[in-house]
Amino acid sequence: MRIRKWLLLFLFVVFVEAHSTYPQDTFYSDGTLRRIRVPILMYHYISPLPEDADDVRIDLTVEPDLFREHLQYLHDNSYQTISLYDLNAALLMGTPLPDKPVILTFDDSYSDHYTYVYPLLRDFDFTGTFFVITGLVDAGAPGYLDWTQVQEMAEAGMSMEPHTKSHQSLTERDYDFLVYEMLGSRESLAGHTGQGTHMFSYPAGRYDDATLAVAGQLGIWRAVTTEAGMLHTTDNMLEMPRVRVHGGTNAAGLAYLLKGDWLN
Repeated sequence: MRIRKWLLLFLFVVFVEAHSTYPQDTFYSDGTLRRIRVPILMYHYISPLPEDADDVRIDLTVEPDLFREHLQYLHDNSYQTISLYDLNAALLMGTPLPDKPVILTFDDSYSDHYTYVYPLLRDFDFTGTFFVITGLVDAGAPGYLDWTQVQEMAEAGMSMEPHTKSHQSLTERDYDFLVYEMLGSRESLAGHTGQGTHMFSYPAGRYDDATLAVAGQLGIWRAVTTEAGMLHTTDNMLEMPRVRVHGGTNAAGLAYLLKGDWLN
């Protein structure tokens, strides 16, 4: 039975890759080990704070006017947004990056990512990576993206990547659960956007050795965590650090985060 499951998984991955219209081909390493410093900013809610917001919601929320300040700061200081695919190519093949690259990531597929983030990114000619909880989108859950919005954002050049189907923890899970959550979310996104998906974000940053093993088998090229850091290496493909942006962070606060002195 276990062999049959592995065979079915292999055949499905081959099918998805063969029918993907994503503009990136499979990457091959040139054998050089590289270390590249790129901030991957991690956002959650970009919206006005609700009146009943608790401490967790307050910490996870950057209000739209502050987010616009962030983008203006990045623009005025010559930062250029890149994708995780760009960073992956630079790490594996030495593909050049701009002088001041930054990756903007948005977790949990909240509807405000379409209402506020998407138009603001377009105003500044920036791109972002949006990690989608596909089961919530399937269910039409209030407060989350719908598939029409996901497709529009993908067609406009945003990276729409999997964040599992249900946003449950991936630690201490069996093989079938991990495949369902991780491969299932990739399959849903590929089916709705017509684009292959090779990046991943662990729900709440939780994973274990079994999670890493299955992620590597599913054709995930890079996975981001909630661990703090900016340094990425060729071989650390499935445990990439990010820079958390807390609620209330203004442009000066963002400049401090990007400088990176707080990591020492």
